[in-house]
Order: sequence, then C-alpha cells, then structure tokens
Amino acid sequence: MSTSISSLGVGSGLDLATLLKNLETAESQPLTAIQTKATSYTTKLSAYSQIQSALNTLKTAGDKLADPGLFNTVKASIGDTTLFSATTGATTVAGTYSVNVSQLAQSQSLVSNGRADAKAAIGKGTITIQLGTISGGTLDAATGQYTGASFAADSKKSAVKIQIDGNNTLEGIRDAINKSDAGVTATIVNDGSGTPYRLVLTSKETGATSSMKISVDGDSALKDLLGYDPAGTQTLRQTSVAQDAKLNVNGIDVVSKSNTVSEAIQGTTLSLLATGSTTLKMTVDSSVVSSAINAFVNAYNTLQSTATKLSAYDVDNKTASALTGDSTLRNLLNRVRQVLATPQAGGPNDMKVLAEIGVSLQKDGTLALDSTKLSDTLAKNMKGVAALFSSASTSTAGYGKQMSALVTELTAKGGLLTAATDGINATLDDLSDQYNAMQDRVNATMDRYRAQFTALDVTVSSMNNTMAYLKQQFEAMNGTSGK
Repeated sequence: MSTSISSLGVGSGLDLATLLKNLETAESQPLTAIQTKATSYTTKLSAYSQIQSALNTLKTAGDKLADPGLFNTVKASIGDTTLFSATTGATTVAGTYSVNVSQLAQSQSLVSNGRADAKAAIGKGTITIQLGTISGGTLDAATGQYTGASFAADSKKSAVKIQIDGNNTLEGIRDAINKSDAGVTATIVNDGSGTPYRLVLTSKETGATSSMKISVDGDSALKDLLGYDPAGTQTLRQTSVAQDAKLNVNGIDVVSKSNTVSEAIQGTTLSLLATGSTTLKMTVDSSVVSSAINAFVNAYNTLQSTATKLSAYDVDNKTASALTGDSTLRNLLNRVRQVLATPQAGGPNDMKVLAEIGVSLQKDGTLALDSTKLSDTLAKNMKGVAALFSSASTSTAGYGKQMSALVTELTAKGGLLTAATDGINATLDDLSDQYNAMQDRVNATMDRYRAQFTALDVTVSSMNNTMAYLKQQFEAMNGTSGK
C-alpha cells in the first residue's frame, strides 16, 4: 500500500510543519549572530565615513590658508564707478593710482545712401574689404568724409573678397557680407524717409586698426552703394570713427585697442565705461582672510562635534554609539589637536600660536574665535598672520599647510583612518563568507530534517491506514460471529 503526502503532517496528523519551522529557527541562530555582528561593523564603517568627510572639509579649509597668495588678495576701490570697473588678480599689489580716461575705444561705422526698396536688384560684382588704419587728413564731421587722409592695411588681417551675383538686393548684399568673415557686420536701417533703407557696416573689433577700405569691381550701381577709400572716393559716410582707448595712469599714457585694459596696472583689468578722471585704490582684502580663518575654525569644530556624537555613551539607556571607546578615533583626534597646539617656529618677533590672532582651544576640544581681535591683527600685521598659516613651497611651516598634510596622511593608503576602514571591510567580507557557509549548512540540515519528517509522515500515515483497515476487519468479524 503506497501513500502520497501533499502537505507535511497531513498524513500523520502531527504538526510536523511547525516542528520543522522551529528547528529551522534554532539552526539559524548562528546566522542571526553573524548578521548582527555585520550590522555593527557596517554602522562603524558609516561612522568612519562621516569622520573622513569632516576631515576632508578641514583639509580644504587648511589648503586655502596654506596658500600664501590668499594673504595678498587685493580689492579695488574706485572714486567714480561710472568711469570704469576694476578686476584684481593674483599679482595685483596694493597702491593708489590716479586714472584719467580721455578716450574710449570704438568701432568704425559706415552708412550707405538710402534706397526705396531693400528687395530691389542693385548690381553685380566683387566687393573687397580690407581692415587697417586711417591717418592724417581732415575729417568733415558733417559729411563723415576724409580729405587728404591715407590708409594703411593691417598686415595681420587679409583682405576678403565677396562675390555678389544672383541675390544682389540690399538684403542679399547684407547677407553676403555677414557670411564672409571679413571682420564686418552688415545691417539694414530704415530711417523713415522716402528712400529709407540704408546699409550700415560696422567693424566687429574696436581700435584704430579696425577701419575699413572697401573697393568694388563690378556694376556702377554697386560701386555707388559701397565704394569707400579714406584716401579717395567715399560713397559711404562714416558715422563712427575707429579709435583706441586712451588713458593716463599716474602720469603714464596708455593706449588700448579695446575698452578692456589689462596690465596697465599690474595684475589688474580695467573695463572702461566713460571718460573722466578719478582715483583707484588697491588695498589688501582682509575680509577674504578672515572668512578663510572662520571656515577653518568651523571645519575643526564640525570634526569635534561629529566625533563627540559618534563616540557618545547614553548612561540612562546604557547604549553605546558606533565609535564609543574607539582607539582609532581617539588617536586621530589627538593628532589633529596636537597640530594646533604645537607653536610655529618663527623668529623672536613672529607669531607662533593661534591665540595671538584670537583663536583659542576650549576645554571641550573646540576652537573659539575672537572676531574683534582677529580683525585688529589682520589690519596691523597681515604678514605675520600669513606666516602663521602658510609658507613657501619648500617649507612645512604654517598651521594651514600642516593640517592639510596631516589629513592627507590620515586618509592616504595605509593611513590611520584608511587602515581602520580597510580592516572593517575585510571583516565584513569574512563575515559574508561565514554567513554563506553557515547558510549552506543550515539548508543542508533542513533538507535532511524535511526528508526525515516526510518519511515519518508517510510511515505514520501508512500505519494509520493499516490500523483503520484492521479495525474495520475486526469489527466485521465480530458482527458475523454475533449472528
């Protein structure tokens, strides 16, 4: 007699499924222990990551203070800001300058005679545009025409030839010039007169060398529209003269092709806006240094507060944090504090400790900043503050440079923090291997239990069936003998 069991315990009537589940829970206890341990290490790894982030922020602040150039940052103050703006650079030095802007740079503009229809055909031919310099002669301001002038082509700019064939309307000529890359922009202006459409040519660059000479080889109508030779026939009228910017800085004449004048004052760019005279003062910008020192103090304090939170112990609930009692964190913080507590070498009159600029170490391990004292020190001895944090590339002096070097060491391969995180990662890998091996053993054990319970279920089911059959036979026999 064979018996088929579809669900464990159905055949025997025993609660074998619950028993099997309880056995699996018991067998899985080592897995739970491994998982708990792995979670603990993962939490610790996350805590180390927060410490490293705080250290990186401290390093960034230290790097900024380690740069000697920070303490030479100069800001510009202009008496009349309508005349120009000034942008300082790394090589700008403090000083006072008298600046007189006598002329702004501008492009040359030429305008043609008016036409009644911008879409009417004009003529065909070749237009040649050459850029250069107009000199000598007399300019009639009313007519925009030169008399007795000469034109010298700019040797750095080649003449550009523009072919006018099919589309020889005013609009077509405009488009052809704009596509030619001749250094000239063409537009059409409507002046509202009976012949309103005028072609306007403007050199793309400012400066005296951006003047135009335009020759036409072709139909007379095209020549009458565009011919322009400052030393000869001028059918175009000049409305704006190509000229350089001219200024005087502390008695020295300066000429510039554009209104952006670089290095007339060392490390400084002037953007000219109007003509006139004013004073430009360059002073050391102590606010940049003050902000950098504040950022350094804040970064240090953030590291301390992060470490305190991650190593705290809750006495009431008797629970530890991820890094409570952690020796790596303790050693790391000690080394960071030691950098700031160690005086700089310096000379007899040099600053040696942070307290001299208003930065002091508190009992709780944080730094406090006296802003008033810092501002006063920066105003009186910027050079001394610079030496306290930075030094030449060949030196290791300066709190900024030393802190940056320490963080690099701590977080580099083989460093204190990196070694600790590498150790945790190795442990997590080992725990993962242990978990997988234990899971295989639990699975194998449960497969064996399941097979044994199934066999038991089948056996008991078979025995129950046999017992029921025999009982039925005995009852039948008893019934027959009673007749």
